[in-house]
Amino acid sequence: MQKALRYFHTLRYLKPRQLYYQLYYRLKKQGRRMLRMAYPLKLEQEGYPLRFLPFIAKEVSYDKGTFSFLNRSHSFGGDAGRIDWEFSEFGKLWSYNLNYFDVLLQRGVTQELGTSLIESFLAALHQESVGLEPYPTSLREVNWIKFLSLHDLQRSTINGTLYAHYTILEHSLEYHLLGNHLLENALSLLFGAFYFKEQRWFEKSRALLVCELNEQILGDGAHFELSPMYHQILLDRLLDAVNLLQNNSLFSGQAELQTLFVDKAVAMLAWLKAMTFSNGSIPHLNDSTDGIAPATTHLVEYADRLGIESVKLDAVRLKESGYRKFSTPRYECVVDVGAIGPLYIPGHAHADTLNFVLNVDSKSIFVDTAISTYEKNSRRDEERSTTAHNTVVVNGRSSSDVWGGFRVGSRASVNILIDYEDVVSAEHYGYKSIGAIHKRTWAFQEEQFCITDIITGQDEAVEAFFHFDHLLNPCRIAQTISTDSADIIFEGAISIVFKTYMQAVGFNRMLDAKCAVVNFKNRLVTSIVCKKV
Repeated sequence: MQKALRYFHTLRYLKPRQLYYQLYYRLKKQGRRMLRMAYPLKLEQEGYPLRFLPFIAKEVSYDKGTFSFLNRSHSFGGDAGRIDWEFSEFGKLWSYNLNYFDVLLQRGVTQELGTSLIESFLAALHQESVGLEPYPTSLREVNWIKFLSLHDLQRSTINGTLYAHYTILEHSLEYHLLGNHLLENALSLLFGAFYFKEQRWFEKSRALLVCELNEQILGDGAHFELSPMYHQILLDRLLDAVNLLQNNSLFSGQAELQTLFVDKAVAMLAWLKAMTFSNGSIPHLNDSTDGIAPATTHLVEYADRLGIESVKLDAVRLKESGYRKFSTPRYECVVDVGAIGPLYIPGHAHADTLNFVLNVDSKSIFVDTAISTYEKNSRRDEERSTTAHNTVVVNGRSSSDVWGGFRVGSRASVNILIDYEDVVSAEHYGYKSIGAIHKRTWAFQEEQFCITDIITGQDEAVEAFFHFDHLLNPCRIAQTISTDSADIIFEGAISIVFKTYMQAVGFNRMLDAKCAVVNFKNRLVTSIVCKKV
């Protein structure tokens, strides 16, 4: 029964289109195999190099035969022909990164090296290649087009393969997933339309982009999957699309599309600048970590090159994303009073309702555990659970049922009670099935703030989790925990225990850190006071 309920709550939020295409693509794949039908891997077609203003260079991922992604490296030797493009020892995400071909756009890559890597990939290509999956295809083809255009390079074998891959992508757009995957598909198809002067692809990508951008970019400028890291990634893609349209005039209707792109980029920039801490880092909310996305400063500089100006920070009002940020000269605090979102694609969501993160004097105090893996394992489950976030856990349960790596069953709904500049209060019903409701209120002042947690409908003691950054060595005296820059004072605590947890500081990179687990009953008041400097 429990398993059946989990599947019911997971599937009930999916859009009919997702269910249809899940079935359609499976049957289509099986039918093509039975009939021995295969997409051609090369179609003769002339490509036309495009013009671009300087875009953001990719991080270094290749050096003398060694590829490094996700803090793991593997050497295939100096000969590009020896590269195993299906290498899977480090998991699917590492293999995807290998097939993205970001290496082409890292600084110092010559035309000769880039061409040899592409030719190595072409020589190894087959019908079941990882690189032919829609998502890596979408990212790789944009990188190839940028590289070919940057070097004004015309190779019939490369263009023929590029065109064939776009033909495959056109027939395998990720309608079964939607969200950022479909947005990446559409943005990539737009690049293909310009590179090959393909009107059909332009019309298809334009229709998709108008629909998806209007849905996926929320009213306050956030991408609706609510991950600051993915927000940065998608903003980079959108700025590339602005770059493309600004510098290549080809299709009727592209001016209106460019206006949409700029409007959405302005909103996304404003949200990102509001969410970014003064030290340049982003809060690691939901699926976010370091070393993956372009930094906020690089995105702002890129937008400046394109002539895009974001609105002033004092004009930004965080709302629809569910995040709120409170800043004073001494501290910056981001709180989460939003629900799991979006309902039909919560793969990057965590059970972190009424969570918060805190920087004092531009240094991290309370942090998210963040993410270290996308593998479907116990570590992934732990990083998405409520115990990995700075909020309250009742009966050892997560507030939302995160499972299967990227799935969510029953989920917490949220009711915002107060939403002022210096006070925000909300309650959630993630524990309603066991009769409990969690209400949390943040009240902010210049050099301190107070968090009040109230649990109703629950007579047993519950736990509040506070995850300290790995660089800190907090100490406890009675009901107070002290760090170099702040004191944390608890009123209503039954017990306060330090536990060691693993803080993710990038994929496959974790460091020991301390977490305070505060046991209380019904009501806990936590005062965080900045120390005098």
